[in-house]
Parts: sequence; C-alpha cells; structure tokens
Amino acid sequence: MSNGQYTGSRTSLALTAFLATFHRDLVVTGREFIPFLMQALMQPLFFLFIFGKVLPRIGLAAPNFAALMLPGIVALTGMIAAMQGVTLPLVLDLGFAREIDDRLLAPMPVWFVALEKVLFGAVRGAIASSVIFPLGWLILGNGFQVRSDRLFMLTAMVLLTALVGSTVGLLIGTIIKPDQISLMFTLIFTPLLFTGCTYYPWGALGKIGWFQIFTLANPLTYAAEGLRYAMVPPIAGKDFPTLPIVWILPALLTSVVVVFLLGTRTFGRRVVT
Repeated sequence: MSNGQYTGSRTSLALTAFLATFHRDLVVTGREFIPFLMQALMQPLFFLFIFGKVLPRIGLAAPNFAALMLPGIVALTGMIAAMQGVTLPLVLDLGFAREIDDRLLAPMPVWFVALEKVLFGAVRGAIASSVIFPLGWLILGNGFQVRSDRLFMLTAMVLLTALVGSTVGLLIGTIIKPDQISLMFTLIFTPLLFTGCTYYPWGALGKIGWFQIFTLANPLTYAAEGLRYAMVPPIAGKDFPTLPIVWILPALLTSVVVVFLLGTRTFGRRVVT
C-alpha cells in the first residue's frame, strides 16, 4: 500500500469513528430528550413568563419589552445548554473513573474527540434555542414578535451562539475538577448571565459607560445583540439599534476559533500522559 493510500485509509477510519461516536451521543440524547429539554428550558421559560408576560401586564415593563428580551432568552438558552452539554459530561469523563479513555482508544486523533464533543454540544444548544420559539409564542401571545426577513441571519446566529457555548464548555470542562462543579455555576454562569445583555439591549447601557464596555468581554453580549438584529421588528418604521453586525460576527467567529484551540490544548494535556 502506498503512503497516499495509507494516509487516506487512516483518514477514512478516523472519520468513521468520529461519526459513530457522534451518532452514539445523539442516540443517547434522544432517549433522554424530555429531561434534556426540562433542564435546558425551565429557567429561561420562567424568566420569559415573568419579565415578558407578567411585568408588562401589571405595568412594570414597557409593552415591547418582550420583543427585546426574547432574543436574549434565545441566546442564553442556546449558550448555556451547549456549555452544559459539554462541560458536565467532560468533567465526569475526566474524573477518577477516566471514562474518556474509551473514546481515546478509537482510531481517531485526540483533537477529534474534543471536536466531537463541541459539535454535539452545539447541536444540543441549537435544539434548545429552537424550542424557545414555539414556547415563546405560547407564553407571550400577542407579545411574540419576530421579523421574518432575516431568517438566514437568525439561523446563523443560533448556530454561532451554540458553537460559542460548546467551545467555552470544552475549555471549562478541561480546567475544573468534579468537586468544583458547584463553584463553576457561581463564578462562571452567574456573571455570564447578568453581563451578557440578556435582559437589556447593549445600547441602553450608554449612561453606564464603564459597564457597557465591560459587557463587551462577554460572548453572550454579541450573541444576544446578534439575535436582536435578526429578530426584533422595526419600531416606528426604524430598525432597532443593536451592536453593529460587522462587530458581532467577527467577535463570535473569533471566540469559536480561539476558545476551541485553547480547549483542545487543555484537553490534550488532561488526557495524554
């Protein structure tokens, strides 16, 4: 067998192993689909109900607040679901039992194992984000407003948000230890939640300049603003002002690449001895 044929055979074998592992994870998630949705959607739906339905109804929020908040909820749901889909299983896999070794024995490069986890987490995040739309329509009723002329951008933002979440999940999952999971939720998820422009548009922070700048360090800010760009209908005939899309897309793409490279590096250090 020539060197080219040998290399092609190894590549084909690695792709087959990669797809088989990915399919296995999808099958397992399909069997636990309802628990997965409950875990991913419970908190966002309650936020949507209280802030998007109850507060406007009793006069403590503007009538169009639901339309501004819905993109933030979609972004938060997709990112958190993707992060949890990678971080929690990875922390357990890298724990004392070393269940990750079963995957490492497959005939594929180590970074393929990390890539599979990232893509699988992104699928979970995209599914969770997508389910928000019909449930949001049921909860908000007339308050559910999504423009239909930017569906391509909406799809791209949902996928990008999920990819950012899963790459961040890879990095976190290779850094923390099993006994630090509860600390992770406090030190990582809480700041991510409240500085990511989920419940408020970035432009409204103009009077708090230092905090407006601070939120730019959070990838959730770009995801939420990108989804507002794609979802919020024109108000009084004018598009709702968001972060420029020429900032949003490069920021999210850069986050995916940089964090994935960092995550695969720390992943390799944890699993290769």
